[in-house]
Order: sequence, then structure tokens, then C-alpha cells
Amino acid sequence: MGASRLLIVDDDPELRAFLCGELSAEGHSCEVAATGQEALVQVRQEPPDLVLLDWTLPDFSGVEVCQRMRASQIATPVLMLTARDDVSERVQALDAGADDYLTKPFSIEELLARVRAQLRRYQPQSTGERLELADLVVETASHEVRRGDRDITLTAREFELLLFLLRRPNQVLSRQVIIDGVWGEGFVGDASLLDVYVRYLRRKLEQDGQPTLLQTVRGAGFMLKPGPPRA
Repeated sequence: MGASRLLIVDDDPELRAFLCGELSAEGHSCEVAATGQEALVQVRQEPPDLVLLDWTLPDFSGVEVCQRMRASQIATPVLMLTARDDVSERVQALDAGADDYLTKPFSIEELLARVRAQLRRYQPQSTGERLELADLVVETASHEVRRGDRDITLTAREFELLLFLLRRPNQVLSRQVIIDGVWGEGFVGDASLLDVYVRYLRRKLEQDGQPTLLQTVRGAGFMLKPGPPRA
């Protein structure tokens, strides 16, 4: 993996300097921002390969920064760094478009591992594919997703989950197989994140009256297969 551009967003200058030093030693190029506004200006001008985003900032919260990035169609992966560890707050961060979540205090070894995992997953593809299932169309190179005449905007992790399922249509995939394929083998986070992302993806793919696509097979896992209309 070559050098990557990282944006570290935190109002603590000592922590910014520490993270820059550790990540630069790994061969990455680091930029910094102390406020949400500074971060948004930078990602809109030239999106980095990964954003390390603190939840608590002087102006916007990390959740608000994430929401504004996604509203601007910026799909850059976001690793949220926060002292908050309540399940509802973790879900709030993911709902805003964060791709991963690391609770302070954390070990630098775990942070570096999470960074490597995010960068590995979102390496740009040299060639693209067009994948289809029923009226769902996915362009892998541009990350465009359409269902019929409706464009669908996904976060980077939602897109990866959809792609993993779409490459295996009509197959029941166990929770562990999906977690290993999307989050990586040896994932040490909360396995319930899969349920959160399935819910988000289903909500974006399926509208009332449309045939369902993302099926839950009780006791077995999930699969992507056209089903009866959504009630």
C-alpha cells in the first residue's frame, strides 16, 4: 500500500501532533484541522483518503461534519475518535455516515490497524464493473448506485456491504462470512454493527411498494435477492 493522504481533525494540538508523528512514521501524508469548518473546507477542496475525526470540536460536532460531508456527496471514509461509548451515540455516528468508531483512550497500535484496514478496503479500482440485480445497477468504479430511475447515495461502508452481497446474489451468507468480508478477518469491533448497516442499506435500497432486495434469513444470515413488495 502506497502513501495515503490523511486528514486529522481534532482541537487538541498535542494529540494532533502525536497522531501526525505516528501516522507519518507509517508512511502517510498528514494534514490537520482544528475545527469542523476547517475540515469541511479541506475535504471539499481535495478529499483525502481517510478522515480521522474527533466527535467534540469547537464549532460543529464530528457528527455534523460527517453529515455535511455525506450531503456534499463526499464518500471519503471517516474514522470517528471519541470518548463517548454509549450504544445510542455509536449508532448516531454511524447514522451520520462514519465508517468506523474508536473510543478514547485507545492504543496507537489499534488506531494504526484501523487506519490500515480502512485504506485497504477503499483502494481505488483500476477497472470498473457494472453489476446488476433486478432493477438495481451498481458501477464499481464511480460508486454510482441506481434503482430504476432513482440515484442512491451510500457511504463507503454501505457501498462495500452492498458490493459484497451483490457479487454473491441469491446466496445466503452467514453473519460471520459477511463480517469477515466487509470488516476483515479478526475484526475486534462490535458485531452488532452489521445489523446497523443492514438496516441503513435496506432503508436506502427499498421504498414502499418496491420489491424487497436485502433479505433476512432467520438463523442463517442475509442475502441479496428480489422478493415481495415492501409493505
